Amino acid sequence: MQVYIVMGVSGVGKTTIGELLSEKINVPFYDADDFHPPENRKKMKEGIPLQDSDREEWLETLSNKISEWEKEDGAVLACSALKEKYRKHLQSIPKEEITWIFLHSEYETILDRMSSREDHYFKPELLKSQFETLEIPNYGFHVNVDASKEEVLDEIIWKLNKKEDAHMGLVGLGVMGKSLALNFASKGIDITVFNRHVEELEVDIAKKFAEENKLVYEFPWFDNLEKFVKSLERPRNIILMVNAGPAVDMVIESLLPFLDKDDLIIDGGNSHYKETVRREGLLKEKGIFFMGAGISGGEEGALKGPSIMPGGPKEAYDRAGKILERIAAKDRNGNPCCTHVGPDGAGHFVKMLHNGIEYGEMQLIAETYHFLRFGTNAAPQEIADLFEEWNKDMKSFLLEISVEILRKKENDGFIIDQILDAAKQKGTGGWSTNAALELGVPLDTITAAVLARNISGKKQDRVSAMKAYNRENKRTADLKEISDDLFKAYKAGSIINHAIGFDLLLEASKSYDWNLNLSEIARIWTNGCIIRSSFMEDLIDILKDKPSENVLMHSEIISLIKNSESALTGIVGQALKAGYPMPVLSSAANYLLSFTSGQSSANMIQAQRDFFGAHTYERTDKPRGEFFHTQWLDN
Repeated sequence: MQVYIVMGVSGVGKTTIGELLSEKINVPFYDADDFHPPENRKKMKEGIPLQDSDREEWLETLSNKISEWEKEDGAVLACSALKEKYRKHLQSIPKEEITWIFLHSEYETILDRMSSREDHYFKPELLKSQFETLEIPNYGFHVNVDASKEEVLDEIIWKLNKKEDAHMGLVGLGVMGKSLALNFASKGIDITVFNRHVEELEVDIAKKFAEENKLVYEFPWFDNLEKFVKSLERPRNIILMVNAGPAVDMVIESLLPFLDKDDLIIDGGNSHYKETVRREGLLKEKGIFFMGAGISGGEEGALKGPSIMPGGPKEAYDRAGKILERIAAKDRNGNPCCTHVGPDGAGHFVKMLHNGIEYGEMQLIAETYHFLRFGTNAAPQEIADLFEEWNKDMKSFLLEISVEILRKKENDGFIIDQILDAAKQKGTGGWSTNAALELGVPLDTITAAVLARNISGKKQDRVSAMKAYNRENKRTADLKEISDDLFKAYKAGSIINHAIGFDLLLEASKSYDWNLNLSEIARIWTNGCIIRSSFMEDLIDILKDKPSENVLMHSEIISLIKNSESALTGIVGQALKAGYPMPVLSSAANYLLSFTSGQSSANMIQAQRDFFGAHTYERTDKPRGEFFHTQWLDN
């Protein structure tokens, strides 16, 4: 019978995970610490490191026990087994009868765990010596424990039952590509990596990446594209982590001579959805599957679990979806933050709109900070404390990192005060605005956020204008007096920004016949991605309840916005009057007022259009669809 040895330094969770595993696979559990002789336990309790001579009797006992367990019902053994010679000593049965499960994490993470443990004879002070002693095995399953115990167990079970088709080739070892490759490997997915080799520009990238990680993972690496492709199991799954634009087409063109029918290419970059539609069509003619998969979460998300938005043929997702789901973040119920979004360009459209909402949320926080920093003279630390309090309700990742940003110091000053106020962008926000214009959907807050970045880039012009108009930052409000209304305004602005974004998704779904599940999109945005928040959790049910209705028409949202509208318009007016721009917050207020106006100003627009261009208009006293023209000037 099989013996499973769960190994690693003290504090990594060997006993906890070992017990869960034994229960799951229904074999007995044993803790190696229970087999130490009394003198060893006494030394460890007193903080005295064990020597190899102290371990001889203990290892021999365990070796004999392993031999017994293998002949009976099998076992799960939690044992540090830090050195290779210890592991060899334990190898009293054939190698294939032992499954090694190496649990690992960073020193600081384990130290925090050790410091909080009670009634355990192992002293945290000994942890450093354990890390120094540890010889990482180049075999067995390697499992990072920076997750819940349920997630760690799930990963182990998946690796034990791994299917042969769980393989992926990855092209492009930039920051995201490297993190994603490590994520694949950590989840037990066979991953082969490729990066081009260009003298004096990109030299031995793939080789160096494999060497840097060889103690934990074995990465087959290539800088020859033909050899890379031919090394992959068929049908091949290849994910591209290269810059959006011409680079994607260049890589696809280079891959094609070596691909076979039913191979799959996944574009994991931020490509424009129309380009994805085009590429899928071209590759379909050649019998090659193509998927555009938006990936959100940045470097850390790619490493630990991003939100993934794949779009393309359902047949392709049925094959590769389980692999993508393995590396994705998990929602509150433990389900992967990854789903088949829809056909052709749907995945990249959804990722584009995710980034559009992200633009709005970032600008909303930035302009709120700016008003507090200069309009109330609040110090960054004070604003951080206020944002932290707000985030008990919002649970926003962007608000969370803003707290950390505002508290970060360099020498005696805050780093935020040393950062140039000229924002950069990569285009996805602007793409969202263009898509909204094409589909005839208002996108006030997101467009305002994009344009705010544009004007921020005109730093020299702004400084000159400030002098010409005699502008100066001055205190016009008290933080304590406005904080409650400011929070109401901020929260309302955030809700309106989300409502605007999902309204564009709804229209795109209808226009492109994508049949998007907005509730499911909200669900995969609850973890791993940049715009995760408590409101996104709420949107799962809101959008499930009334999927074809604007979010602002949901009864709970109506009540909340009604209660916040006065604060929203009041704060906008106060800030503008004091000379502080509020592009997104004011756009949110204007959108709300326009959206809830039964009578708008558009009748004047229609009259003007008819006056100078005879464009006609509809009448309130006639059925919709009938058009009229007036001779506005008497002859």
